[in-house]
Amino acid sequence: MTNQRSQIHYLAPGRITRRVMNPLVAGLTRLGLPLAGAAVLGVRGRRSGEVRTTPVNPLRHDGARYLVAARGETQWVRNLRVAGEAELTVGRRTERVAATELTEPAAVVPVLREYLRRWAWEVGTFFDGVDASSSDAELAAVAHRHPIFVLAA
Repeated sequence: MTNQRSQIHYLAPGRITRRVMNPLVAGLTRLGLPLAGAAVLGVRGRRSGEVRTTPVNPLRHDGARYLVAARGETQWVRNLRVAGEAELTVGRRTERVAATELTEPAAVVPVLREYLRRWAWEVGTFFDGVDASSSDAELAAVAHRHPIFVLAA
């Protein structure tokens, strides 16, 4: 991957997503009713030091867990890069996890393919026509726009 970080990609959520959907999904998840396996990610802000939360879709694939940033370089991505750790909450269960960003195409492509296979119905529009059936080359071409972190307990 060449210097693709200079090409920051971020699709901001709309007003309804920010003010209605994200709080609704986060609230249900905190109550122990996660939608489609959602969790609430809590990560310390890189400037404020305060814990910031957002709903995410953790992916289990080949014995590991991942977070994929469908919208690109979000604030939670930037915070997680600095913090290196976060909390995942579902109901009353909160788990502290370490997070390492994946950057190698050989590691990223299978994770991205599985993420799209599982959640294309929710996030497919953020991937510019690439889906789980796309070639490895097509997935690798968009991978730099969607940071992926591997999680460890």
